[in-house]
Amino acid sequence: MAQDITAQELKIKLDNREDFILIDVREIFEHTEFNIGGELAPLQTSFPYKIETLKGSEDKEIVVYCRSGNRSGVAKAMLQNAGFSNVRNLIGGMIHWRTEFNS
Repeated sequence: MAQDITAQELKIKLDNREDFILIDVREIFEHTEFNIGGELAPLQTSFPYKIETLKGSEDKEIVVYCRSGNRSGVAKAMLQNAGFSNVRNLIGGMIHWRTEFNS
């Protein structure tokens, strides 16, 4: 089971252009206001469909994020229940990211 990820760890992965799937489970207006490049799949609407599109990538690293880490925690559990083994939640979400990097 993958450990959750800190803002610092995620920034390094993004800066190094590592190969992983990044998913933003916030609402459209939140994503439009500020995002770090994750694919938008709001938890309450399109995320269940997103899980279906990820079939075949069960072993690939997936990082999910939201505003605070709560919704992405639910998303992580949903992915794990669907058989994905390498799912990481951004600790503290975009709140922590923006505090850390003054974005």
